[in-house]
Amino acid sequence: MAAESFKVSPTLQTLIDKGLFDRLPPTFSNYFFEQFRSWDTLFPAEQSYFERLFGLLDARPPAEVDAFFAPLRAVEQKMGVNEKLWPKREFTLEQVDFLNRNPYYPQWRHEVVKIFDVLDPILDAEVERTGHARLVIEIAPADLAMSADRMWLRIEKYGTRVPLDIGDNPDEFLPMLLTGAPKAAGKATLLDQWADSHPRYDAWAVESATPVTGLLKKGSGAVSYSYDRLQAYRERLMEEVRKLVSSEQIRGPRELSARLKQLNILANESDFASDPVLSEFVRAILLSGNGTLLLNNTFVEWASVEAIRRARPSMMAVGFGIRSKVKPFSSLLIYSDQDKVNPAPSQADVLGSYVDLEIFHQYLWQEFGKHPEYRNSTAMLFVGDGVDQMLVVAPPDFPVRPGAKPWKLADVHSAMREWMNL
Repeated sequence: MAAESFKVSPTLQTLIDKGLFDRLPPTFSNYFFEQFRSWDTLFPAEQSYFERLFGLLDARPPAEVDAFFAPLRAVEQKMGVNEKLWPKREFTLEQVDFLNRNPYYPQWRHEVVKIFDVLDPILDAEVERTGHARLVIEIAPADLAMSADRMWLRIEKYGTRVPLDIGDNPDEFLPMLLTGAPKAAGKATLLDQWADSHPRYDAWAVESATPVTGLLKKGSGAVSYSYDRLQAYRERLMEEVRKLVSSEQIRGPRELSARLKQLNILANESDFASDPVLSEFVRAILLSGNGTLLLNNTFVEWASVEAIRRARPSMMAVGFGIRSKVKPFSSLLIYSDQDKVNPAPSQADVLGSYVDLEIFHQYLWQEFGKHPEYRNSTAMLFVGDGVDQMLVVAPPDFPVRPGAKPWKLADVHSAMREWMNL
């Protein structure tokens, strides 16, 4: 695969032209050429990581870089890596199989881990030095009907419970929190405001239904994924995958993967179909095989985790729902719509949803903590729609803390605006 066969940024192209990648061990550099094939569907944060990683290597003297990678080269020689097996700038499934089956694979993997144990902390420190305030709001659904003292138990020791004055109309909980006014006022949400003044993909809403996405302004720059609004695409994917697996001759995982990559979202299924980054993101989420096609909260959790890992948004609202009980013999493993396979009426699983959410809140809190952008700079508010208490996990200077009386939702909104300098 020649360098000219894919598009990268001018910064990376300059490094390729200088021969930096050709000086690195082939099992290391060739992997990244495979990632560059998908350059147009990578988020800016991912593209920036690649630029900073190889910019860091380019900035060091060649002799120092050679010495740094010498242990990996030594293992490659033991493995039998050569130009015939590993042509420059190519990374194939045969090469992956070669690595996995090689008796020296554990040593190879160990050396790769050591390389990133050195490089990633340097890159992370750069990000932390240029960090800024970030905001996350995780929302449990009103139908959960769970008292506050039963919520967020897995992470409560990391935060502070703050009493809320939620007013007399529970339907205004989210509008007041996110816009600072009743829904009828039609004010912009925090996500709208942030998206208007910041780069694309920096404000996200991921949810089961539409409580948050329904409040966003038409044409909002915020990224918004709703499991409910993706229903047409989800149903088409399930049908297409079933046909591929059961009706057509698929010769192995490579061909199946290639066919699945063609199942992009259509314009009549979502207004972000024209965005290659967002359309590929949701295709990958729904076809990841971990239940995201069939379970609303699993979709919300996994889409949020991947958004955090890949896009690193500065502001994010995550809204969970009540999932249905999984029906017997619903053929989950073959991507079947359980409502079509089993005609019995669906039943809401409130207790199962509560148990799931307690785990998912912890997973998301942990995922944010993995990345330097969020360390010591992120205010996380865990709320329940209509619940008169929330859990705040935030730096000491975040203004929302327990006081003499409960916080009004409009005041919490103002504090979040202040925190994000809106």
